[in-house]
Amino acid sequence: MIARVLYRNNVQGVLNYVSGKPKNIILGFQNTYSDTDTDMKFFGRVLYHLGNRHDSEKRYAHISLNLPRGEHLNDKEFFELSKKFMEHMGYGEQPYVVIRHHDTKHEHVHIVSSTIKEDCLQINLSNDIRRSIATQKYLEKEFGLSPSPDTKQTRELPKYEMPEFLNGDINGVKFYIQDIVNIALQKYKVRSFNELSQHLKKHHIELRTVERNGRVGVSYGVAVKDGYKSRFINGYTVHPQLSGPKLQKVFEQNQSSKLLPMVKKRLEKQLKTTYELFRTINPEHLSDILESYQKLDCTIEYEEEDNAVDFTIYDKSGYVLKSEEIAPNIGFSRNAELFKSEYTQMNGESEQLKLELQKCIKEAYKSTYQNSGRQLLFSEHIERIPIKDIVREMTKSERFLFLKKYLHTDNRNLSNRIQEQFNIVKDKLCISESVKEDRQLKGMAELIRQASEKRLFDAPRQKGILFELLHSLGTKYQGGQLTYANSRRYQVKLNLGHVALPNQIDFYASPGFIKENEKVLDGLMNDKTEKEIDLRPTAIFLPLMFPNIYAAMTQKYRQRFERLSLKSYYKYAERMQVSFEKSPRDYVEFFNAKGFYFERKEEKLCIASIYSKYPVHVPLTPKTQAYLESSRDLNIVLNKQTDSLEDIKTSGRDNLKSLWAGHLVETGQYKKAAYLFVLDGVRPNLPLPQLEHHMRNGLKDALIVVSKRQVDKKQARLLRKGVYTLGNMLGGTNFREEELYNGFKDEFTDFTKYKSRGIWM
Repeated sequence: MIARVLYRNNVQGVLNYVSGKPKNIILGFQNTYSDTDTDMKFFGRVLYHLGNRHDSEKRYAHISLNLPRGEHLNDKEFFELSKKFMEHMGYGEQPYVVIRHHDTKHEHVHIVSSTIKEDCLQINLSNDIRRSIATQKYLEKEFGLSPSPDTKQTRELPKYEMPEFLNGDINGVKFYIQDIVNIALQKYKVRSFNELSQHLKKHHIELRTVERNGRVGVSYGVAVKDGYKSRFINGYTVHPQLSGPKLQKVFEQNQSSKLLPMVKKRLEKQLKTTYELFRTINPEHLSDILESYQKLDCTIEYEEEDNAVDFTIYDKSGYVLKSEEIAPNIGFSRNAELFKSEYTQMNGESEQLKLELQKCIKEAYKSTYQNSGRQLLFSEHIERIPIKDIVREMTKSERFLFLKKYLHTDNRNLSNRIQEQFNIVKDKLCISESVKEDRQLKGMAELIRQASEKRLFDAPRQKGILFELLHSLGTKYQGGQLTYANSRRYQVKLNLGHVALPNQIDFYASPGFIKENEKVLDGLMNDKTEKEIDLRPTAIFLPLMFPNIYAAMTQKYRQRFERLSLKSYYKYAERMQVSFEKSPRDYVEFFNAKGFYFERKEEKLCIASIYSKYPVHVPLTPKTQAYLESSRDLNIVLNKQTDSLEDIKTSGRDNLKSLWAGHLVETGQYKKAAYLFVLDGVRPNLPLPQLEHHMRNGLKDALIVVSKRQVDKKQARLLRKGVYTLGNMLGGTNFREEELYNGFKDEFTDFTKYKSRGIWM
């Protein structure tokens, strides 16, 4: 099902259209004196009087609900679907009419209502697009309809679509034009009628303009192969936002945008860099070169004799620019020497080629380090890894494959060129990383000193927490020297005395969480602003990563951390649930399912968490608060929050481990989540609609695979136990049972490598 929501400042034309179609059926009215026998003229007057209580441009709503071709609902079912859609969209108490049309191959209804309520206030239209998408997905399941496509994936202009219209089907023409023009204006930052005309031409839409009294009028028509042409339709008739004056304003805004000069400057630099890399370029190859090398979409323009005369860049910003608009010296005519040949050849002696090879080598060093498990420092990895491994990694990169394609040289020559740049890159990279690693270690030593001086931890626990603080920063301490946990290359003097190991060490800190933890502690110690700290959403899981550290943190610092991490996670969670949220009620209930709740503090709505050690609240933005307040039963929803939170507590899910399991599912890490579910018995804190979505998209399959593996491991353990016993009788050797997959490994904890009880520092 596809739902289209349009707003108007006049209702009479809409009512004339929806009620004037042949064979239309009025399925029913709502919130009028009769659900079936209301007079249309009387209904029109009701909407007119409601709309005139407010001066908004969006006084009336025209909604169409469209079924996929071949699917059917009877009149009663379609009316019920329409009522539920209006209820979720906040129109449940507004007067509206539902009219069914039979003029297209797909079944659809039109709904007309007013956005102005009886108290003269307007219905809150915030997030109406995302609510509409979530509502239609919800109703598709309830009424057994085919799922609608992802809106973001269907906003592309259809390529060379061949519409088929009957001569009298003026509304089909109008809606086709409306869709194509609207999508073109969304996809491109159009700056003139001529440019818009070029975008529409390949979709068989012709555009005409006429200037009268200083105002530009526009009209649209459709032409197809067989000679059929629709009559030209005035732009305002197609849609009020597609009239000449409205489009002129859009063009002026795009032309005067501060972004445009920046885009031109960037494109000029990208093109000049490309030119410096080549000795000659066949103009026909320029599109492929720019796509591979600069990720630019380029089309070549030819004259009648098939000679390339210009090119156009379709930039990711939405601007469409010809070469002379980017820079006067960037086109084919001003670079005749470069584009004169039909043979494309990279300049093997250019400085740009040397820089590109250096980038390839540098990228190979970084990727091999990431794949190595980071057992060493990056500087040590650079020194130890052989050139063969780097070259092997280089050959996989897109950058290297591009260079090899147009360099036109043999492998020996290419190998020599790489060898020339290898030591240069290795030395530079090693020096820069060594300086960075030394500076970072000194910074962590200072951070540890600050933690003691500024009393980051409760005084009774400060000494006992030192070991875990050190390792939460990826460091260790021995003989008065602070070093990295995986290297002794750098040493910083630090007097900590004796630091004893805890009785049980059962966690492992991944590099990502170590970095995030360092960022948090540095921000807390130095009173950095929220923007300076720049927490990731995963910061909320640091107390799960380093439980003893955050448990020992004083209330002052812990509360600030919880407020900042809650705000960061809240913004992330809001984005993740957007495609499922069809109403303010859902907004609240989805957060409740994750263990978050809303409270009023001094007339402001705030969000809080059951995972916080100390009570903290984050105020909602005014727009979000207005969105939630638009629900007439918000107070009832807020009062029911305790039921959801109590359910989480009674089921043992009131912990960050369950929230982490839900986070893994949300981010598509189904295999890790499945191991947590099956092996550790963790249950995710996740709203049911989201969980069902992920079950269909791969989580169910991952659970089946992991469950089977668990069964297989149990069987293997029994078999091995029998073999082990038999082996002892026969004098065989011991075996080491394979370690089961740990769902928290590399994300959380495992300090099994520390065997001793303490280290004398």
